[in-house]
Amino acid sequence: MPATFVVVPLWQGSVSARAMSHADGASAIQGDLPASTTIVVDVPTEAGESLGTGVARYSTIRRVRELAGAALDRVPDWAITIGGDCGAAVAAAAHAQQRSGGDVAVLWLDAHPDLNTAESSPSGGFGGMALRAIVGDGPEGLALDDATRVSPGRVVLGGVRAVDDEERRFIDEHGIVELTVDDLADPAAVVSAIEATGAERVFVHIDLDVLDPSALAGLSYPLPFGVGAPELAAALRAVAARFPLAGASIAGFAPSSPEAASDDLPTILRLVAALTSGAAAA
Repeated sequence: MPATFVVVPLWQGSVSARAMSHADGASAIQGDLPASTTIVVDVPTEAGESLGTGVARYSTIRRVRELAGAALDRVPDWAITIGGDCGAAVAAAAHAQQRSGGDVAVLWLDAHPDLNTAESSPSGGFGGMALRAIVGDGPEGLALDDATRVSPGRVVLGGVRAVDDEERRFIDEHGIVELTVDDLADPAAVVSAIEATGAERVFVHIDLDVLDPSALAGLSYPLPFGVGAPELAAALRAVAARFPLAGASIAGFAPSSPEAASDDLPTILRLVAALTSGAAAA
């Protein structure tokens, strides 16, 4: 079956000065998706409160997590979740695990590993804790439970270029595989790294800041020396050809204006097409 698109215009997990532009980015992408196979989550407008968790805007992020989970429960097959910030990936990963019986590797394509905790985060932004929540570590209502969490041994990081101390400790302690930007230009290397996890299916997360800023203007956290769009699309096609996709998410689009969004959308839609190019989904 074709993918269902679940649009989650979450901005509250970002602490960027352009945080609210993540909602605009999700809406811009939605405009080019097929309406008949798209579900839109109504994200509350209020920022929310931390409620002593150390997570900025926790109350709203938790509510959106519940709303996204309910939307994903309506998906008949597999889903591509469109954020918003990277916090939107957490419900998407849980859905992928549930429908695949837990046999999922996570390919996390991002300039940042998003492996901070509420205690270690320098900002309190949940977007920087999203993958840590997926492996089961985080505040109540955000971290995946024992039935859905992903083992760190089944995580493959790709294109990471900025790592905090706690993130480095966690990566090294668990032996998480890291693919460099150069590695991402070799589709065979990407496929091999996922194969080594032993998983039969894969969940792919793309924070668009994995791309070089020359490839996409609408980034809230642009970092130089990222992967090119053609190389990333080729890697995604190779992954989709080798593995059934259990799900995917795309996040981090923060255009400065509608006109700027229009300039970036062909690149983003190229990545969407690569994700949907496989013969089958999980």
